[in-house]
Amino acid sequence: MTTVAKTEGGTESPYALSHLDALESEAVHIFREVAGEFENPVILFSGGKDSIVMLHLALKAFAPAAVPFCLLHVDTGHNFPEVLAYRDRVAAAHGLRLHVASVQDYIDRGVLKERPDGTRNPLQTLPLTEKIQSERFDAVFGGGRRDEEKARAKERVFSLRDEFSQWDPRRQRPELWNLYNGRHAPGEHVRVFPLSNWTELDVWQYIAREGIELPQIYYAHEREVFRRSGMWLTAGEWGGPRDGESVEKRRVRYRTVGDMSCTGAVDSDADTIEKVIAEIAASRLTERGATRADDKLSEAAMEDRKREGYF
Repeated sequence: MTTVAKTEGGTESPYALSHLDALESEAVHIFREVAGEFENPVILFSGGKDSIVMLHLALKAFAPAAVPFCLLHVDTGHNFPEVLAYRDRVAAAHGLRLHVASVQDYIDRGVLKERPDGTRNPLQTLPLTEKIQSERFDAVFGGGRRDEEKARAKERVFSLRDEFSQWDPRRQRPELWNLYNGRHAPGEHVRVFPLSNWTELDVWQYIAREGIELPQIYYAHEREVFRRSGMWLTAGEWGGPRDGESVEKRRVRYRTVGDMSCTGAVDSDADTIEKVIAEIAASRLTERGATRADDKLSEAAMEDRKREGYF
């Protein structure tokens, strides 16, 4: 149902789409464009909020038919158990095939080595790119948004990757009037970002409107954490805490979800979606800027990883 929205003159019109309706319509259009242009697309699905919203939009785009794509997740071996359980439950509920590329498998085979800092997030690139190549995925949906981080702000909705899955910002294509160019040479593929124009607040307001279930770690809860580099990290086998880092129980929640070794929690009492929305509306830091240590490795950490094939 179309929500009454305001026109440019400030008057209400029953024919104008609301802000969230417009974002939803754009994303649905993108999913359908990919289904029409590509042979073997896949949705990156981690069980994080952005990939959950992305899957919800894909279900809407093709209802009452099934989603014509499978799911792909790169499991670092240090993911939050609550999120992995959610991932498996949702994939089974919708009858979707789930491909899992395991970082641990690459470590066991000696292809990748553990980093001194314990984080495996930068190690995801090789398992991801090799899975894309072996399964011959020609379009890969990601939940990246332009408001998250400056390298992601450079991306087009359709972002070409070469035969080595690498990204060259100079090969960006114009996207005027929602016209998307999916042309690619054999061996290349396109990364597709249906949530490009969404903000973190848009995502949460849409989750509230649609009644979408999320893993509980997105809401305030008691958790044992320790302080490192200005962030509250979860203790685990990945190498935390170190000597001199004390564990304490705090009431926290997660704004973004990734590898436990580099994803920080924030102090919060926001245990309902209404409280989370109010908290985000008052924040002046993006979720990655506030809680992701892997983006702080260097000034261009994200862009360097994206050039190599990371999302």
